[in-house]
Amino acid sequence: MQIYWTKINEIIQEAPEVRTYLMERPEDFVWEEGSHTHFALEGFNADDKPNRDLIRHMSISTMPNENLIGITTRIKAECSIFKTALKDLEVGNEVAIFKTRSNVPLKREGKNVYLLSSGVGIATYRPIVLSYFENAEGVNQMHSLNIDSSKAFLFTDVFKTEADKNFSAQFVDTRSDYYEQVRKIAADENGLFYVVGSDEFLVQNISVLVKEGVEPENIMLDKYEESRAELLSSELSV
Repeated sequence: MQIYWTKINEIIQEAPEVRTYLMERPEDFVWEEGSHTHFALEGFNADDKPNRDLIRHMSISTMPNENLIGITTRIKAECSIFKTALKDLEVGNEVAIFKTRSNVPLKREGKNVYLLSSGVGIATYRPIVLSYFENAEGVNQMHSLNIDSSKAFLFTDVFKTEADKNFSAQFVDTRSDYYEQVRKIAADENGLFYVVGSDEFLVQNISVLVKEGVEPENIMLDKYEESRAELLSSELSV
């Protein structure tokens, strides 16, 4: 396993409780849209066993051509050991990145693509949308739907309706509005539905989509295949 140590280049306050950490990109570090990585703080591997309190599984919110590795996360006033340590980091501090892969690359199957997310989960989709803007081949159109009760919607410079690019973006701040919209777009039973968020959020979305007639193979989750299968089967067995 290769561990990349890299320095924080910039810290952006995206919203009152949301920050993006931009790290320098090591020369041989590569990734694709929809990728996640293991993001670790100094001292995580100081002992024989990794200190899991200093490691988190995070999505990469930037594209390779931006030449910076972006990690966007919510940090509340009361937070975990990891988030507390992360909050204290400054530009120039080093962090580690390893085990990078994508469970939700952009599929180009000639279908409509729907991106469903909750809060900061939209960060996973930022590079997917940028990849689509660069090359729309194999995608009929794309729609993003995000729910955030804080109303501090993220990346509105990217997630804005662009009719000429066949892209639309919608933000809502209540669950009732969100699931009403999910039911509407689920009428496109042949579309591809990406879902990012907590396990509870994933299960709720799977339930709505399946009840509306969407086939499980058209539901994309940011999970390893075994976990994805478990979430889908548990909902389908109800």
